[in-house]
Amino acid sequence: MQEQHFDAILDAIIARDGRYQRDAYLFLREALDFTQQRAQQGKKKQPRHVTGQELLEGIREYALQQYGPMALMVFDEWKVRCCEDFGEIVFNLIDAGLLSKTETDSRQDFAGGYDFIEAFRKPYLPQRKRSPVKPGAKETP
Repeated sequence: MQEQHFDAILDAIIARDGRYQRDAYLFLREALDFTQQRAQQGKKKQPRHVTGQELLEGIREYALQQYGPMALMVFDEWKVRCCEDFGEIVFNLIDAGLLSKTETDSRQDFAGGYDFIEAFRKPYLPQRKRSPVKPGAKETP
């Protein structure tokens, strides 16, 4: 697909549905490519269709790789605050003819995928250095 054509369609999507920033759509396309490449690892076929759950996992991995501990802040800037937002972006791209879907794909595939705090902040929280203290035992310094 020509970049100019993609940009024009993306402009129309954003004019129609301004909930998400342009960069969220661009990130989703990159994350989809990342997910498809991982699904094809070692195989020499065309990229295969990925499910909503596979895409969410790819989004998580790609975001951590690209933005590290800043992923939540970046998503917040783009107005993407839950997995369902990624589903909305995907289906905006599908409705515009930029992505395809199967008969079984739906927005519900993105419902409750994962908690953003668990997925994007928890990996960067410090690990507790001491073992949990058993009840009745003294804690050592």
